Amino acid sequence: MEVPMSCCSTDGTCSTTTTATAPAAVTTVFTVAGMTCGHCEQAVGKAVGALEGVQAVRVDVQGGLVSVDSAAELDDAAVRAAVDEVGYELTGRA
Repeated sequence: MEVPMSCCSTDGTCSTTTTATAPAAVTTVFTVAGMTCGHCEQAVGKAVGALEGVQAVRVDVQGGLVSVDSAAELDDAAVRAAVDEVGYELTGRA
């Protein structure tokens, strides 16, 4: 006689797992004035990266652009405050 297979183990735990998909990141590109070097890149990247919900930051010093991947839409005022705090000027969205 064949015994049907079960997803439950002999100790009563279930081995069935589900995989949750991460929500798609929101990418926002900001223009920032005053960046001229690697130090600027690091300072702005660190400041913006510390904001809640930020997943990744890419800084293009020559283009004056900061691309931010976040879990949800960012508050421009919070990004502006972070950039201002380290001595640069967020001039808007690109």
